[in-house]
Amino acid sequence: MATTMQVEVVSAEQEIFSGEATMLVATGIAGELGIMPNHTPLLTQLKPGDVRVFTDGGDEQIIYVSGGILEVTPKVVTVLSDTALRAEDLDEAAALETQQRAQQALADKKADIEWAKARAELAQAAAQLAAIRKLKRRG
Repeated sequence: MATTMQVEVVSAEQEIFSGEATMLVATGIAGELGIMPNHTPLLTQLKPGDVRVFTDGGDEQIIYVSGGILEVTPKVVTVLSDTALRAEDLDEAAALETQQRAQQALADKKADIEWAKARAELAQAAAQLAAIRKLKRRG
């Protein structure tokens, strides 16, 4: 029985993580998922949030994704996202500013299109801040 699995986390711009892992944790549309070696094949949509990859050496990689797709096959677990950044590369001040701007836009209640955009920005800013908090707690 395998004790590790190949994990690939890829954004539209670059590969963020590629290597062996003992576990991957991500938030799908139906809730939090824990993927371990020999997991049943799966394809699901991801919510904006963090993906945690636990390596064989006991290290934990925290990666923010703007949403995307998680695919589990017998040999490889792949996360595809438009935007994916290591938690340590996130800008906390920019996320807080985006969160505040989105909250103000929601309070103004302008056109439905602006409201939907503000909700999406608010969700992404909150997910980035949550990833930053997890990284700070760990370190």
